[in-house]
Amino acid sequence: MDIRTRFDNEQGEGDWLLAAPGLATDEGLETAVIISLFTDRRADPSDEIPDGTQDRRGWFGDAYADVPGDRIGSRLWLLSRAKQTAETLQRARDYAREALAWLIEDGIARAVQVDASWFALGRMALDVTISRAESAPARFRFVVFWDQPNAL
Repeated sequence: MDIRTRFDNEQGEGDWLLAAPGLATDEGLETAVIISLFTDRRADPSDEIPDGTQDRRGWFGDAYADVPGDRIGSRLWLLSRAKQTAETLQRARDYAREALAWLIEDGIARAVQVDASWFALGRMALDVTISRAESAPARFRFVVFWDQPNAL
């Protein structure tokens, strides 16, 4: 069981849910997907950093991964200043698939499908479907925000 995390598409942020007398729990799939997509994964050396710095971000715990080279999170943060183009949608799909690939590698899912579409100006929708052997597919929709002045 994990602490249940819910993604608020109106605010564009995740938060823990309360349940008396403390925090709500769940099986962990939704929380795992949220952490996988919205934790900043370390940028590859070839990635262009959106703010022009050399800060490749990432989680310090990746240095101690049980599997060498295993990393948590996604590179979706690299799109924070990207324009609303077909190329940006494709990069978002690729980054989300990369971030969720561990679900298949670890035997949690049989397949992971990701689609990205423009929801509104400066807002992208990510639709994620996770197919598992023992139950119906799990479907999630996340609306991702970024700087609107660069959206066009």
